[in-house]
Parts: sequence; C-alpha cells; structure tokens
Amino acid sequence: MDKIALKAKDRTILGKKVKNLRKEGYLPAHVYGNTKEVEHVSVSLADFKRVFSQAGETGLVDLKIGEDRTRPVLIKEVDIDPVSDGILHVGFYQVNLKEKVTVPVPIILIGEGPESVKMGETVVLQTLSEVQVEALPTDLIENIEVNIETLKEIGDAITVADLTYDRSKLTVLTEPEEVVVKLDNAVTEEMKALLEEQAAEAEAATEAAESVEGEEAAEAGSEEKTEEEIAAGESAEGGEVNKETEKPQEAKSE
Repeated sequence: MDKIALKAKDRTILGKKVKNLRKEGYLPAHVYGNTKEVEHVSVSLADFKRVFSQAGETGLVDLKIGEDRTRPVLIKEVDIDPVSDGILHVGFYQVNLKEKVTVPVPIILIGEGPESVKMGETVVLQTLSEVQVEALPTDLIENIEVNIETLKEIGDAITVADLTYDRSKLTVLTEPEEVVVKLDNAVTEEMKALLEEQAAEAEAATEAAESVEGEEAAEAGSEEKTEEEIAAGESAEGGEVNKETEKPQEAKSE
C-alpha cells in the first residue's frame, strides 16, 4: 500500500485540558513503538478521518510532526466515546520498515451467491471477518478478497487455507482450517431448535395465562353465587324486597 501523509503538531496540553483541543477541531494523540520515548501530538480531526478511511489499521501513514520529523506509523488505537461515537484519542505505532509487524487484515466478500440464495433457500454465512497477518510494513495489504461464486451446494465452504494472497510477502497467522465463509440452509438446525424452543415457551405461557383466567372466572362465579344466596336469604327473612328502595318490606299481617 502507498503511504499516506498526515500532519501533526507537538502537544504540551495533557490530562483533562485536552478537551479544549477537541473543541478546536483537533485530536490528542501519541506516537509509540520504535521510539526512544512516547511523543505527544495532536492532529486535525477532519484530516485524521480522511486518512483513517483510506489507511485503516494496515496502511502506512507518514506522520509529519512539525517541520523536521516524519514517522512511519500504523493507526493502532482509536478510542471512541461510547455515548457520542466521537473519536477521543489516537495511538500511532511507529514501525521499523525492516521489521515485520502483525496486524488484522479485513476479509471482503465479492461475487454473487448461487440462485438458491436469491430464492431464500440458502444463506451465505461469513464466520470470519479478518485474519492476523505478519509482514513488513511496506508489504501490508488493505484487505483480502474472497469470491463466493465458488459456493454452489449446502456445506460448501472457504477456509483460511483457501485464501488468495502473496505468500512470499505475507504470513497469515490464523489457523488454516478455520472457515471464512460457507453456504448453509436459510434456517439452520440450530435456528430450528431455537425457534421450536421459543414456540414451546410461548405455548406454555399461553396455557398458563388461560389457566389463570379460568381460575379467576371460576372464583368470580363462585363469589357472585354466594352474593345471590345471601340476598335470597335476607329476602326470605325480611319479606319481599322493594324494587325501588332495594330494602326488605315488612310482612303484611292478615
């Protein structure tokens, strides 16, 4: 990958005061690795976003600090605010161009799946999104492409061993038998079992609710019957009930 330039300035503001840098559109950062000591710098937020979108974690960046220093670095640490998703801090790892480094390289799927995918009968499952790669900084690649058009039947899979890359420059450290992508049923056996379990739980919950409702209805009916019996008893003892006043009338003497 070609190196990308990014300007930086020496930073003397540390601690909580760095929030003032962010208000001015700058990111606090530091450079570590093949240096005698950690260098504290700041970079333009807008410039960093542009560079990070191009370089990612595998692209070499020429970090130009001031007017007289240039550091070949990789973007290793990007701290994100969990609330705002804004970038809080950046760590640049200075590399020795003659020494190999280990970085995660993304796996990108290309091509179209079989007709069964379009019909909804099968699904392409990517089980590995990146692999660990060892290489010289200048030999690092942006990503590894995997063509899924080779997947034809359910169970067909592409493993790490099947990946295409320059083996004379890159060493993939991820286990070769690990599956990167495979063709599977649209509803897997695991998913079927989960759906059946959820259906059984829902049915049990419905039956329990119906049972409770039945008990409550029976109790309500029993209470109503008891009230009617009490009213009938009071009527028998006190004479007829006046429908207007709903009070028992005295029995007439003949």
